[in-house]
Amino acid sequence: MKATGIIVEYNPFHNGHDFHVHESKKQTEADCMIGVMSGHFLQRGEPALLSKWYRTEMALRSGVDLIVELPYVYATQQADTFAAGAVAILNQLQVESICFGSEDGRIEPFQRAVQFTDSSQPSEHVKSLLKEGYSYPKALSLALQTTEDSIDLSQPNNILGYAYVKAIIDQHTGITPHTIKRTQAHYHDVELPTTPIASATSIRKSLHTQSSIEEISPYVPAATTRLLEDYITTYGGFHDWEQYFPLLKYKLLTMTPSQLADIYEIEEGIEYRLLDASKRASTFAEFMSLVKTKRYTWTRIQRMCVHILTHTMKEEMKPFLHVDAPPYVRVLGMTKKGQEYLRLIKKKIEVPLVTKISKKQADTILRLDLKATYVYGMSLPEPLRSQFSMQDFTTPPIILS
Repeated sequence: MKATGIIVEYNPFHNGHDFHVHESKKQTEADCMIGVMSGHFLQRGEPALLSKWYRTEMALRSGVDLIVELPYVYATQQADTFAAGAVAILNQLQVESICFGSEDGRIEPFQRAVQFTDSSQPSEHVKSLLKEGYSYPKALSLALQTTEDSIDLSQPNNILGYAYVKAIIDQHTGITPHTIKRTQAHYHDVELPTTPIASATSIRKSLHTQSSIEEISPYVPAATTRLLEDYITTYGGFHDWEQYFPLLKYKLLTMTPSQLADIYEIEEGIEYRLLDASKRASTFAEFMSLVKTKRYTWTRIQRMCVHILTHTMKEEMKPFLHVDAPPYVRVLGMTKKGQEYLRLIKKKIEVPLVTKISKKQADTILRLDLKATYVYGMSLPEPLRSQFSMQDFTTPPIILS
């Protein structure tokens, strides 16, 4: 069986994702589509709209054959580490190709960009721009503008696409990269369009502000609509940062600057801005506005907040920052085809394949993911909160016929 990998968050699964899945399968002539999906906290430093189990089922009912979890140690990272972890997992799963969506839509500029930035000259250029106060994505984008037919790395999907291609090359995987041009909706669009494809941002905004999901139903597959309705019935609503702000504020108000400086990604004295803002802000949005600077992007600060919330220490993350192989491959769900593919390649996977969590795994490689689930469930009332905290132990992989 020929497998193609996709790297996803599905927050939530919408028509644009459906287009990506089916076009990826068509372009790569894949027999099996494998998705590496972030867990309960995402790359932009946000809690997922709904749980990883619901998002897994959305994907399986819309053409993906196997969903595995992107561990917390990669899912809540800047683009390079996020991509390196995801590519390493797909390499373990023996995929022949990876297909990602991008604003550019051509694979050659991404490959040229990686070759260019691997040389010493652009590295020095990027370093000098960082010293001027630019964020890394902006500095890299400016450095690339000196090349012919360059990609625009101010665009979010192009940034991740560049990181995927770089990881494929750096890890010597032999995986063939492909890209599909993002159509219609822009990543950051906040209003629902008149066309069938809307951005996930606009869909989430509608879900958080409207009393029903009727408004977004034209922009998502029927399975997504049904699962969103079921999530509201089961849990009373969706997750967002404002729900977790009291917990974040409590954490900050009970920590000293030196304790905060030990949290992953807290550096260069930003702990003082975080502590000051926590005393003054009454909402998460206000808190973020007080902390943000030219050097620290909104996304980067949100990731810091996730690590504060989960009390993730620098020492805990250090072993995972240079990706040689993923710590494990955890299966969240599969179709019968995905199950068949996994059976065929199971013996080739060189790291633990997790379908049921043992005590040893819970105490070692899965500890950060379990902690993320516990924290994510804290926005729920009891007894749902306690029930949710045990889902990693009690929920087997979803299998759809």
